Amino acid sequence: MTENAIDLHAHTNHSDGSATPSELVALAKSNGARAIAITDHDTVAGLKEGRDAAERMGIEFVDGIELSAEYSPGTMHILGYYIDREHDRLRARLKELRAARDKRNPEIAARLQALAIDVQYDEVAALAGNEVVGRPHFARVLVEKGHATSIQDAFNRFLARGAPAYIDKKRLTPAESIELIHQSGGIAALAHPYQLKLSPEAMYRLVGELVEMGLDAIEAIYSRHSVAERESYTKLASRHRLLVTGGSDYHGAYKPDIELVKGLGDLEVPYSLLEPLKSKATYAR
Repeated sequence: MTENAIDLHAHTNHSDGSATPSELVALAKSNGARAIAITDHDTVAGLKEGRDAAERMGIEFVDGIELSAEYSPGTMHILGYYIDREHDRLRARLKELRAARDKRNPEIAARLQALAIDVQYDEVAALAGNEVVGRPHFARVLVEKGHATSIQDAFNRFLARGAPAYIDKKRLTPAESIELIHQSGGIAALAHPYQLKLSPEAMYRLVGELVEMGLDAIEAIYSRHSVAERESYTKLASRHRLLVTGGSDYHGAYKPDIELVKGLGDLEVPYSLLEPLKSKATYAR
């Protein structure tokens, strides 16, 4: 790990991570990061605290977000970097997503109760403690109450797509996600492309479609990408004239095998990737 390492994909307790923004920034610095981005799901609530902490600790900070996009059969997330967290349009759309989530989460609790599992929505919300309640919070309660042996076991048995308590959430389309990030001054990157579950040929076609929508970058360097996948996605970015990003996808206790900045132990995202992102973003600061 060099002193020029960065991490552009990390979550706090404002979405589905376990660390506060300040704790995350402190850990990033301790782990040798020169720059850190907070990319919570569908919220910017932790960005001010994160930036303030980064300024105190002398580490570069990137205001980010991770948006869930409509896609099947895999999972598509779009990362936004150097966004204006106070942008009116961004705030309005995030408020809409939160309203849909606030409706969905009690329904998950109701499904668990229908399975004779005593999980009350209020206790899940209290555990989350912030504006975003997500499935990891349900999973943690399930583990604490002895209904699952681990977070992953809770997802596999109850909360994952196709499991008995799963309820799909409202998502933006890929085009809407990219446009919203651009409207707020940011750079749009395709997160963890392996989760799309596509062949190389289909991946090439899909990325081409996303480029037509305005996609700026691909997260090629990622904790769960193999070395071969990192090389393949870097080449894919080059073929489409896209920038390359990278990050750990740190969630703290909710994904305990992934360490901030270091991923599964072999992750190293170079600082040199950051300057092209800053140069292209219209709101970079």
